[in-house]
Amino acid sequence: MEVVTKLASERPVVIFSKSSCCMSYTIKTLVCDFGVNPAVHELDEMQRGKEIEQALLRLGCSPSVPAVFIGGEFGS
Repeated sequence: MEVVTKLASERPVVIFSKSSCCMSYTIKTLVCDFGVNPAVHELDEMQRGKEIEQALLRLGCSPSVPAVFIGGEFGS
């Protein structure tokens, strides 16, 4: 979970996503349409993606993606 906490606090808005997930695509587009420039982490393209996905599930992100963090906090 430490990795998620670190990544989630790197920018004001952070999105954990999967490149093949249509809901993730929709959330990323919506956030960008509001003029926000989020940090986006595509879990299926990351070496530690599975580990991060499991940590997101433990934090209560269900499903694990898309997971949006604002100010380091999970936006449930």
